[in-house]
Amino acid sequence: MLRRFFVVFALLAMYYTAGAQDLRAPAYPLVTHNPYLSIWSMGNELNGLPTKHWTGDDHSITGIIKIDNQYFRIIGEEAKQFETVLPTADEKSYKVKYTEEEPANDWLKADFKDEAWKSGAAPFSDNESLAKTLWKSKNLWVRRSFDMPSGDFKKLYLKLRHDDNIKVYINGEKIYDVEGWKDQYKFIAIEDQVAKKLKKKGNVLAIHIENTAGGAWLDAGIVKETDAMAKIDIQKAKQTGVDLHATRTVYHFDCGAAKVDVTFTSPALLDDLELLSRPVSYVSVKTNFSDNSKHDVKYYFGVGSNLAVHTPAQEVETWKYSESNLAIMKAGTVEQPILKRKGDGVRIDWGYAYVATEAGANTSQYITPAGSAILPFVNGKNPGTEGGQSGKSMVMSTITDLGSVKGETKEQVYLIGYDELQSVQLFDQKLTPWWKKNYESMEGLLAQSMKDYKQVSERCEAFDSQLDKDAVAAGGEKYAELCNLAYRQAIAAHSLLENKEGDLLFMSKENHSNGSINTVDITYPSSPLFLIYNPDLVKGMMNGIFYYSESGRWKKPFPAHDLGTYPIATGQTYGEDMPVEEAGNMLTLAAAIAEMEGNADYAKSHWATLTTWAEYLMKSGFDPANQLSTDDFAGHLARNANLSIKAIMAIASYGKLAGMLGDKATEKKYMSAAKDFAKKWTKLANNGDHYTLAFEKKGTWSQKYNLVWDDMLDFHVFPESVHQKEIKYYLTQQRKYGLPLDSRKTYTKSDWVMWTASMADNEEDFKALINPMWDYANETQDRVPVSDWHETTDARVPNFKARSVVGGYFMKMLQWKLENKK
Repeated sequence: MLRRFFVVFALLAMYYTAGAQDLRAPAYPLVTHNPYLSIWSMGNELNGLPTKHWTGDDHSITGIIKIDNQYFRIIGEEAKQFETVLPTADEKSYKVKYTEEEPANDWLKADFKDEAWKSGAAPFSDNESLAKTLWKSKNLWVRRSFDMPSGDFKKLYLKLRHDDNIKVYINGEKIYDVEGWKDQYKFIAIEDQVAKKLKKKGNVLAIHIENTAGGAWLDAGIVKETDAMAKIDIQKAKQTGVDLHATRTVYHFDCGAAKVDVTFTSPALLDDLELLSRPVSYVSVKTNFSDNSKHDVKYYFGVGSNLAVHTPAQEVETWKYSESNLAIMKAGTVEQPILKRKGDGVRIDWGYAYVATEAGANTSQYITPAGSAILPFVNGKNPGTEGGQSGKSMVMSTITDLGSVKGETKEQVYLIGYDELQSVQLFDQKLTPWWKKNYESMEGLLAQSMKDYKQVSERCEAFDSQLDKDAVAAGGEKYAELCNLAYRQAIAAHSLLENKEGDLLFMSKENHSNGSINTVDITYPSSPLFLIYNPDLVKGMMNGIFYYSESGRWKKPFPAHDLGTYPIATGQTYGEDMPVEEAGNMLTLAAAIAEMEGNADYAKSHWATLTTWAEYLMKSGFDPANQLSTDDFAGHLARNANLSIKAIMAIASYGKLAGMLGDKATEKKYMSAAKDFAKKWTKLANNGDHYTLAFEKKGTWSQKYNLVWDDMLDFHVFPESVHQKEIKYYLTQQRKYGLPLDSRKTYTKSDWVMWTASMADNEEDFKALINPMWDYANETQDRVPVSDWHETTDARVPNFKARSVVGGYFMKMLQWKLENKK
């Protein structure tokens, strides 16, 4: 008996120890407000890599603490600095020789005769508005001659942006060969053995690029790494832990005799729009000594001007000044092309980045080029910049001298903010950020933010704690950690605005999939988070789509896919409609809002439009024609069974809304139609122990995640046996990292898995589906803001990152909230 007790005790201990493992995030959110102000640490250690914008470009924050005579790095790492050897088109216009017909085998050699080739300026692209030379064929061969008069061939890098597959040679030797594309510049080290063979005159950079699909782009040059920081001795502080909360990321370090905590707080409290709208994050550095000795302490905090540029080649202006008891620096491009740049992998290059802290005799600020930013902190020499200056790749630096510290905890708070000036163009309106309703200047907002620091921090801690408790109650510890991972990411893919009519707009950017603004099939999967904490924000995602239809600009009997390409919302730019998808999304979301608010007032204000969409689905939704849907990765699909469920849920939603508005005849008509369609569905999709991917397509299957609304919104148009049969079958199809999206491929969408798992009628099955999602996030090699699209076999990411759809992770909590509400 005693032996059995110890065995059980040991097993329980192992279980709880394993369950207590903290999630290792693919990337950690630091400063997260909107698609442009979104900074991440994309590794395990805050001080192990440069901090980056979600696109992967450097958005650098650095922090160093000096304790007595020792320097410890605690935040970021200085990004490599480069000098141009052979400029790319973002720096200087240049021409090359090129051909679109396959050349002789020796085309890549330096002495090849290319006189017959065409001459053209870079970049090469199929985008007529951006290309200097238009390229629309499949293959392109390019030769660029260059000299190296300095004779300095050390630490050379290929600077390259390409779309798609590419092979690069220098003087006939291959230096790069990759399949795929990169929509930002990357820097590839050139091996010394190749660099040493370069000549002072007559070198050739030769490139073959193949356009396999989508866009086309080529721009290439050569740079040299600078070594201004090579002799500076800064230790890397030992990171002892990291705590990821909904609104905060907290890092813990050992720095010799000191314990140092660094906390990044983005106060994204969804029920407080004034606070949510503020594009200001707090960075707190707390230092504590336990040895009862006196120590001299100084902090260095640096923020790069690259927060305010699209490419590092853009020249910036900087300023340094004091106002409202704050020491402030700001940076922005000289050009200021407000709302001139749109697209997916885009950084903002208008408006101004700000850094601020409390002014005082112990605080000094300066602005220098990036390569020498920390030298004044280390050598104690005044950099001699009384005001600001212009240049490229500047750093705004703050030094705070805490003096002699003994025993007590010291805290220094820094603010990082951004004033976009104008955020979005909505048809003929150029909209300013929502926070400008309450503040006349960024300086005023910074001053109020600093004044509110203690109160806001306490509110964020309380919110984080409550969210964690609710998520654990809804789905368990691992589910709660996934919710914490998703929270800021989902919010930061939106801009909070108000149009001239006073309507709230919460406009998404479709990050890293096509850059659309206000995409309906991005709104739908992200909605659970916002339905829980503030349904007005879901209305803010829908208002622009309603306006598009109701203004007469969009004339089709179903909603548009999007309003444009972020940040220009002047009409759909996606090349193909999603009729059933988007109509189903909008109707179901209207019903979900009504369920959360207890009334259908919002639906009533758009009733004529909703009626048009509902009538369309009654005619065309049940057995969908071959058309695009949100899960089109493996191709278009006719008779899509999950899309049919979406239509049925939307028809039931319209019936529910009609009933809430007192129209019982319409309610009966649409609810009866939904139930009739559900009966037909179970016959057409039946495949014995599960239901098919498409009607009457035996041997296939798919996640029927749209079915989750059937119980949540009290429709009950499908028998419970449908839910149960599907969940039981899904459990037989799981791979190491989760349930595939459907039978065609092994990849999955983690947001949809969360919806599918929420259909389970018991905790065991729910966790069986959820836990592989936790494993994926914890183990994936792709260190990016969590992707909603991954391979279930190896946790690799085919595409997508930093998308708002991870708000769908909150579906189980939404279900739990609704059950408790009832």
